[in-house]
Amino acid sequence: MKQNEHLILGEINTLRVDRHTPHGLFLESLDEKDVLLPQAYVNDTMHDDMLLTVFLYTDSEDRLVATTLKPKAMLNQYALFEVVDTAKFGAFVDWGLPKDLFVPNMFQKEPFKVGDKRFLRVIYDEKTHRLVGTEKLGNFFDKKPKGLAPHKEVDILILAKTPLGFKCIVEEKYEGLIYHNEIFEKVEIGTKKRAFIKTVRKDGSIDLSLQASGNKQKDASCEKILSLLKINNG
Repeated sequence: MKQNEHLILGEINTLRVDRHTPHGLFLESLDEKDVLLPQAYVNDTMHDDMLLTVFLYTDSEDRLVATTLKPKAMLNQYALFEVVDTAKFGAFVDWGLPKDLFVPNMFQKEPFKVGDKRFLRVIYDEKTHRLVGTEKLGNFFDKKPKGLAPHKEVDILILAKTPLGFKCIVEEKYEGLIYHNEIFEKVEIGTKKRAFIKTVRKDGSIDLSLQASGNKQKDASCEKILSLLKINNG
């Protein structure tokens, strides 16, 4: 592990244990900036000068704080979140940390309700200097796909259901679509899958398929048949 040069909000940091206090451990980056790891996350194996990997976010008083817990999504990542509270100025979603992630009204497509599950991106809010969630994702997609061609296998994340099909995030930075009439398996929002490029459109959007086409599909089918034969025949 290599010690972080700086403290980085919203990401996993590798920091050196600098000193113990009644409130917890103070962890330090190479530029000698420190952050508190609260006592709740401290155990007997942690000692001075050892390196720890922690996630950095801000507490309820907007102070930078460390945790050994990992959130559902870090800075610039996507995930499906459950709404746990609402207020006049926004809503709060559970992201696996003691402090819920705030989603301002301006970043909601339509008002959130407790119990809703919403697909969000974690971003840095320049105005408040906090990590917040946003449901408005259009501006984050790269409109000029590179290295993507028909039949290429890619990682996708199911984003939303539309009248045409399911919107997806392709390779964490492009927008894609799987049409309803080409889906032959269960698809759920927030799940990760492997898919194949069908078409890359001029506007940068991508048509996808969950099944390989042509020779690749034949090869995959043959592999499945062979594996079943081996199982059934010992």
